[in-house]
Amino acid sequence: MDKDLDALTDLARRFYEKECTPNEERWGAQQHTDREVWKKAGDLGLLCPSIPEEYGGGGGTFAHDAVIAIEQMRALAPSFGGPLHSTIVAHYISSYGTEEQKQAWLPKMASGEAIGAIAMTEPGTGSDLQSIKTKAVKDGDDYVINGSKTFISNGYLADLVIVAAKTNPESNGVDSTSLIVVETDRDGFRRGRNLEKIGQHGQDTVELFFDDVRVPQSNLVGTAEGLGFIQLMQQLPQERLFLGVIAAAVIEKTVELTVAYTKEREAFGKPIFKFQNTQFVLAECDTIKSVAWSFVDDCIAKHLVGELDVPTVAKAKWWLADQQCKVADECLQLFGGYGYMTEYPISRVFADSRIQKIYGGTNEIMKMIIGKSL
Repeated sequence: MDKDLDALTDLARRFYEKECTPNEERWGAQQHTDREVWKKAGDLGLLCPSIPEEYGGGGGTFAHDAVIAIEQMRALAPSFGGPLHSTIVAHYISSYGTEEQKQAWLPKMASGEAIGAIAMTEPGTGSDLQSIKTKAVKDGDDYVINGSKTFISNGYLADLVIVAAKTNPESNGVDSTSLIVVETDRDGFRRGRNLEKIGQHGQDTVELFFDDVRVPQSNLVGTAEGLGFIQLMQQLPQERLFLGVIAAAVIEKTVELTVAYTKEREAFGKPIFKFQNTQFVLAECDTIKSVAWSFVDDCIAKHLVGELDVPTVAKAKWWLADQQCKVADECLQLFGGYGYMTEYPISRVFADSRIQKIYGGTNEIMKMIIGKSL
């Protein structure tokens, strides 16, 4: 942390507490955030903080993305999809896009004028990205895209979708896939239903369909076809570290909520915090919180200087996600029946946490990555 990051932390905290937390219940009911909140975030410089300034971003680092996300979790305001848009989607364009692509899309993403999503997962593929069926076939100066995607976060509001598609369908190797940007106002693009989820109700998650969608070949991300799988593999470690940051912040907030509740709630004539079992559970959870932050801080420090390796990121992703779910479960138990009531934040934390073991690459995939490195 430094003065710049401290100031950004304060700004993010005020934004989430004012603009997001009061709207969480309404957003959950409508299954997406208001578009206006994106523009407000852009006006404050809370979108694309680690994208270079010449493309409208903040010119910062991953640390700037991290502190914004941490404040979002502390504010119990998980619905806003800005972190995915800024820390993941924008970096594909920033890292691999042509100068024309960067100038065309990144300033609009930084301002909140254009919302970004990335479409990898398909109904039958899950974590197996090499088995995707969506195809992009050249026709004149265009690509014609056909296929479908599912579980796409920000998909309902997205203006730009980075689509993983087969540009060399004859190959099943790493050179078969490319990333192509599809503007969602193009003919043949359709959004399916907004998917009903166990948790994260305010985050829009949809199916996307591409029926002879034409985009110019200049929408190919990068300078050559067949680089999509490599680009995904290069960017996924940052995404997984980001999920670890979120997990550490949620663990911290979960412990904070539970300590406060158990000190107020009485049973058998005394606060339940006074019971030995309560203190033992909270002692374990608070220890996990401390270890989680130490691990995350070390990973961020290494990532900022290019020294964070893929197996360590995999360790961070699976272990922190696992601990997030464990702490949420243990702490909900201390709320008793009230923990099962949706009016209590702990119930929403519990439901929202479960996906962490699945997206960004399942925890089982993370363990395979680690195992291969041993």
